[in-house]
Amino acid sequence: MKFNTKTIHGKQKPDAAYGSVMPPIYQTSTFVQSTPGKHKGYAYARSSNPTRHALEDSFASIENGHYGLAFSSGLAAIDAVLKLLKQGDEVIATHDLYGGTYRLFTKLYEKFGVKFHFVDMQNVESIEAYINSNTKLIWIESPTNPMLNIIDIKYTAKIANKHKVVLAMDNTFATPYLQRPLDLGADIVMHSATKYLGGHSDVVMGALIVNDKELAERLYFIQNSSGAICGPQDAFLVLRGIKTLHVRMQRHCENAKAVATFLADHPKIKNVYWPGFKTHPNNNVARVQMKDFGGMVSFTTKENDYKAAIKIVENLRIFALAESLGGVESLAGHPASMTHASIPKDDREKMGIVDSLIRLSIGIEDEADLIADLKQAIG
Repeated sequence: MKFNTKTIHGKQKPDAAYGSVMPPIYQTSTFVQSTPGKHKGYAYARSSNPTRHALEDSFASIENGHYGLAFSSGLAAIDAVLKLLKQGDEVIATHDLYGGTYRLFTKLYEKFGVKFHFVDMQNVESIEAYINSNTKLIWIESPTNPMLNIIDIKYTAKIANKHKVVLAMDNTFATPYLQRPLDLGADIVMHSATKYLGGHSDVVMGALIVNDKELAERLYFIQNSSGAICGPQDAFLVLRGIKTLHVRMQRHCENAKAVATFLADHPKIKNVYWPGFKTHPNNNVARVQMKDFGGMVSFTTKENDYKAAIKIVENLRIFALAESLGGVESLAGHPASMTHASIPKDDREKMGIVDSLIRLSIGIEDEADLIADLKQAIG
């Protein structure tokens, strides 16, 4: 199947009971057994549920993976990956990553004896200098959050493979519509399915997709043992969202290009971060590993003034000032005070997350309305 067909039919089949086209919501905690240990594939809903199972199959299909796992949130999915590690292990992570991931790494797992190195990976050759016998995981985002930097996935995978290190990739911003990291050599793909996969700002969920059977079994064990699973209603919503992923992403990308171009020409805007610009660092890499450039745009004002940035986001009328991203509606955020507030100011600014940085999640509204809203808000 081609990707657009996979979003609707990939690893899906009509429900066995009555032929339901959409998987029913199996709102049950347990399942009848005819004799101890003998059942129809499901015993207890923490371990597995038919609705969640259908979603996990869909996750695997759209990422060209063999195994999918659904979690209660994106951070729960990341937490499961970190539970593959033990005291003394080391992780190399991109230095500009989602603030919640940074918080999980530094505030929780560092105290359990896991060491983290935060590295500028735009030049992926710099990664090898941090690899030693204790290195067990490389964690990357591309595009990164919120600076939209591009990391060469295929080259990073070659480094990881050379040193027998697991490569995990947060593919939330790009989605499998734009790039499929497993095809480029990654071992684990993670999604905050809250975002583009769900697509309607009505559910919180995380996903992991892998190809290796042994790795999948370890992660399934962690999922079942820790219990951070999603409910059947949420699974149904995300499965429904995936069926329109391809058409939504096409519009997200079209609108983001229009907004980025408008901002780049605005006299009050200093920097615009969007991977589609030829002047964007690693734009040549993005053009190779991505189908298009995504629906996220970040920018700074010329004065780099905190209060002026706050005034812009407060003045927006169509863009909603809110956490999250990837929904059909356009959202605006101020990373320094919202999504990345948990990162110390000095560290934030080294990444480029200055006080005037505004991150936009471009929705699927009419592009003219979005540009008019930004124009009146910026002044």
